[in-house]
Amino acid sequence: MTARARVRAPELIGKGGWLNTGDRQYTLADLRGRIVILDFWTFCCVNCLHVLDELRELEEKHRDTVVIIGVHSPKFVHEAEHQAVVDAVERYEVHHPVLDDPELATWKQYAVRAWPTLVVVDPEGYVVAQHAGEGHAHAIEKLVEELEAEHAAKGTLRRGDGPYVAPEPVATHLRFPGKALALPDGGFLVSDTTRHRLVELDADGETVRGRFGTGERGFADGGRDEARFSEPQGLAVLPDGRIAVADTVNHAIRALDLATGVTTTLAGTGRQWWQGSATSGPATEVDLSSPWDIAWFGDRLWIAMAGVHQLWTYDPGQGTVRVAAGTTNEGLVDGPGDEAWFAQPSGLAAAGDRLWVADSETSALRYVDLDGGVHTAVGTGLFDFGHRDGAAGQALLQHPLGVTALPDGSVAVSDTYNHALRRYDPESGEVTTLATDLREPSDAVLVDGDLVVVESARHRLTRLRLPEEAVRVADRAHRTRRAATEVAAGTLRLDVVFQAPAGQKLDTRYGPSTRLLVSSSPPELLADGSGPGTDLSRDLVLADGVTEGVLHVSAMAASCDDDPANEYPACHVHQQDWGVPVVVTAGGVSRLPLVLAGMDEQG
Repeated sequence: MTARARVRAPELIGKGGWLNTGDRQYTLADLRGRIVILDFWTFCCVNCLHVLDELRELEEKHRDTVVIIGVHSPKFVHEAEHQAVVDAVERYEVHHPVLDDPELATWKQYAVRAWPTLVVVDPEGYVVAQHAGEGHAHAIEKLVEELEAEHAAKGTLRRGDGPYVAPEPVATHLRFPGKALALPDGGFLVSDTTRHRLVELDADGETVRGRFGTGERGFADGGRDEARFSEPQGLAVLPDGRIAVADTVNHAIRALDLATGVTTTLAGTGRQWWQGSATSGPATEVDLSSPWDIAWFGDRLWIAMAGVHQLWTYDPGQGTVRVAAGTTNEGLVDGPGDEAWFAQPSGLAAAGDRLWVADSETSALRYVDLDGGVHTAVGTGLFDFGHRDGAAGQALLQHPLGVTALPDGSVAVSDTYNHALRRYDPESGEVTTLATDLREPSDAVLVDGDLVVVESARHRLTRLRLPEEAVRVADRAHRTRRAATEVAAGTLRLDVVFQAPAGQKLDTRYGPSTRLLVSSSPPELLADGSGPGTDLSRDLVLADGVTEGVLHVSAMAASCDDDPANEYPACHVHQQDWGVPVVVTAGGVSRLPLVLAGMDEQG
């Protein structure tokens, strides 16, 4: 049996209590005898949503020995609201217990530094592995099988039903709708996201004309009662009249012919894009990653590829897709498309010579010009957000998911986590508030001078008359709830910890199998150590006079089955981006460990 480090697991504490347990409150002692996988997540994080999907098969296969517990650890202020967590658990079909930890108490006890992070606790209550980022399901599967055999032999494994209790279903026409499209006859097509279908409504926004899709999660083309979607989001009209659909969790772009009710696939394979995958080519042969919204701009269908922090395009004439902007690094960097950084772009709107982008994780409004250059109108980065009107340079949003072009050249922003509709005027450079008291607005469409807003968490469309004067809202400025890491001045040793899963080794057949990219905000924070490299450890030199900032660290490692007899071993990519807030203090640490996979033996 594989020897492994074991650390006693801290208790599970969360002020918000437990969800999906029938109101029972649990401790680790209640779970003794089971293999526990803690999934530290927050519902704004697309990588966390990817991990939820990765874990579904493991959860089903080992349901009598494994208990997955989602530890909800908020980034944004809105995510610390208990009802918002309740909504998210239903919205994303989380079928395991969730501990609502609004004050990050358990996050701190487990020294977690990134969303998502998975921690494995053995049946005796010891932490035996930690994994940050995506792509670890295969490694955890292997570890679970080892732990099952080991603890069955010791008599410390307890099989049986888990603590999950499903909530009661709620009857509504829509359930957490994502995006809407105004139809030529005055009706609407709405992505009924949580129910995995599209719904056509009359002009009143309430009466159902028809539904497209079976309502069951899946990936299948066909007629209205045959097609299957998986959490569809954005909608856009193609030149031939069909409606393109961003089929988010299927990592695909679909096309619906409203006249016939038939859905076909335009782009994507159903597989998620990973580093090293093709970034252009025949549309149905190239993997995509969580396309969230789409818009027709400059003779192409533009795709907000939230899962890899990029914008892609689809050319229907050639039947091809390609990357148009973004490096896959998460952050806010303007410039030429191939140098710009995005952070979960989730809303698109074409207006003349600009493609507006709601860049959700940087709480920013950005745009692409006709030359492909990327610019920021509102927003400063990953960790600053709030509700502040006024000059765009100091205005604040909170995780916007939608943007709508208005007739006067301004844009309306669905400011999702502020429950508000905001407006940015490029002429004046001012940000104002159009409406408040919405519930997680995720999109809006212009109809006869009014805005019809998708109130996602109220499961409805709401019609608003554009006000002549903006609402005045008291300023609310926030920063992430994550505590900054105190570091010492001078040299900071960065160690990305990676241990290949049991039965695997680093894949060095074609050169180095690891990659590390480091940068900082502000750039002046680092005097030395920024840039790319292949070693997972590096000495960073903090500049004199800069006392705080954010270290951006992106790491990747590829491992393959360690079997010399196998000419074509199965290989896996492990990757994660960290944004680590730091503050320079006299008593700070001189080493920063970030666990990609395994255990930090020096911790």
